[in-house]
Amino acid sequence: MQVQAILTSIALALGLAQALPAQAQVQTGQAGDQTILDMAQAYKGRDSKRLTALLPGTQGHPLEPWAAYWEARLRLDSFTTADMQAFTRRYPNTYQEDRLRNDWLLLLGQRRDWVSFADEYTRYRMRDDRELRCYAALIEEISRGPNAIGPSMVDEIRNTWFAQRDAEDGCTEAASQLLLDRKLKADDFWRKARLATEANRPRSAAKVVAVVSPESLPLLNELNDKPTKFLLGKTLAISNTRREIIVLGLTKLAVGDPDNAAVLMESKWNIQLNAEERNWVWGVIGRQAAQKLQPNASEYYARVTKDSDLTDEQLVWKVRAALRTGQWKQVTSAIAGMSAETQKDPAWVYWKARALQAQAKSDLDRVEPQQLFQSIASVRGFYEQLALEEIGQKITVPPRPQPPTEEEKAAARANPSFQRALYAIQLGLRSEGVREWNYATNLHDRGGLSDRELLAAADLACQNQLWDRCINTSDRTKSFIDFEQRFPTPHRQAVVKRTDEIGLDPAYVYGLIRQESRFIMDARSGVGASGLMQVMPATARWTAKKIGLSDFSVSQLNERDTNIAIGTGYLKLVLDDFDGSMALAAAAYNAGPGRPRNWRNGPVLEAAIWAENVPFTETRNYVKLVLSNTTNYAALLTGQPQSLKQRLGMVGPRDTRQPEPYKDLP
Repeated sequence: MQVQAILTSIALALGLAQALPAQAQVQTGQAGDQTILDMAQAYKGRDSKRLTALLPGTQGHPLEPWAAYWEARLRLDSFTTADMQAFTRRYPNTYQEDRLRNDWLLLLGQRRDWVSFADEYTRYRMRDDRELRCYAALIEEISRGPNAIGPSMVDEIRNTWFAQRDAEDGCTEAASQLLLDRKLKADDFWRKARLATEANRPRSAAKVVAVVSPESLPLLNELNDKPTKFLLGKTLAISNTRREIIVLGLTKLAVGDPDNAAVLMESKWNIQLNAEERNWVWGVIGRQAAQKLQPNASEYYARVTKDSDLTDEQLVWKVRAALRTGQWKQVTSAIAGMSAETQKDPAWVYWKARALQAQAKSDLDRVEPQQLFQSIASVRGFYEQLALEEIGQKITVPPRPQPPTEEEKAAARANPSFQRALYAIQLGLRSEGVREWNYATNLHDRGGLSDRELLAAADLACQNQLWDRCINTSDRTKSFIDFEQRFPTPHRQAVVKRTDEIGLDPAYVYGLIRQESRFIMDARSGVGASGLMQVMPATARWTAKKIGLSDFSVSQLNERDTNIAIGTGYLKLVLDDFDGSMALAAAAYNAGPGRPRNWRNGPVLEAAIWAENVPFTETRNYVKLVLSNTTNYAALLTGQPQSLKQRLGMVGPRDTRQPEPYKDLP
């Protein structure tokens, strides 16, 4: 069957043709689809003239709103309010209309066209762009005077601004206005400069310093160029401004060389800085040492006299360093210093409970940790599962909710955004389809869809074998969990057959595929990994030789059975190389085997502590997600209660008395 015939059958099955004007049924022909694909390519190539020429040929096509968005987006610089109004009339209540409005509002903010911005912002539905939120607050402050913005909004702008890795225009401009109105202080700007320097964003730091102390920019350039030379060359830090510049220099140095920064603090600068400044610098040094898994990280953190002077991220790494050394008291104090929002994260609820449990001396002392475990215990995630085991329960499949009714299913099928998303994905425009789908589930209505609506939407995705949308949509339900949706088992016969042949746990394979590709057959990562199990070409060639797969070529990686054979073969070799440790093998699958070989050196740790200390954010989250997925899949596949703790085990240095199975493991 030709691709177009398949697309037409999908459209008819979804009721798509009936939901569109009569001419749309004609435009779903192959020529209409090809025009859409040609426009998608023209948009990527920023070919505005070609987009304008092709646009009339998409009239009435199901994806016409996308074609119109691409064409309008490339001429946004010459856009007028009348153009935006015309687009709104043509494509009301669509994702493309609000996406273009978002882009238009950003441009209006950059142009300081506050009148047009204020008018258009009232029609903005998504409200998920923090930059626009800052522009809107700025307009309030300018138009209504210094009393327009209360303390809670000031805190929101400050926190949003601090959280941005780059000094983006909207929040920087809003912060500058609040500085003029004396609602923010110079200290806030120096804090932002510190955060930018710690994040290795020198341009962002310079933008901030230019507002609060433009005369200091030459010194900032000097310290960014050669921080050690700068710090050795200066002798005194008498004024507040000069001390802040020294703090920036020490921060810059600590990012690359925490031990050298510690030496300079001890020998020269510690005595010249005030208590808050000293705490900040030692917090940066401690964090950088902890991220490098240095055993002296906790010693650096011990120089901090007030944890609340540190950022949440610095405190998170203080907890991780303390976990590695078994310092439960430091775990408790560091978590207590975090913001209230961060303390609610299941990770820090769990480790706070563990720390209190470790320090308990009586039954009364054990009440609070048990209450903390109970507050997060569930099958929803890594720490929630560990908490479940701490209160004496195992991981089991929760009861399924009532399936979506025919009315709920019909409502999902009739949703125009879901219709366009399904059509786009089937046509090969996965990125556009995913964005449209997410808009429908999360943003079109304030607060997103209800749990029952999400269940029906996930069912629609599952029925169309769009497993990534099925999983991600079902993951959003709060009042119930549908394991069949959240943990689907496509290609079950092929996966189980292959894992049985090589002695690999199918739940582990499913847990990994769910995280790697969400079961998208032709998934391709930014670094070139392909297929269900996201295998790199070089890794695939090496593995093919090891498992005796003759006549293999990289072009076969998107074939289901070949990808499963290569991916599971490699995973088994990795697992054997790491002594059967699922945590280490998952880290190796994500980051390559060399890094976890180094990361395992040091004390013997619970694998949960080891995983929490993985230096790379992506790999740290990956390990926890894969192991959590695996445990849930095992419960689903076997029907038996499962233990995440048992799967995790312990992690420590390799036994040097044993030969390395695969020294050349890529």
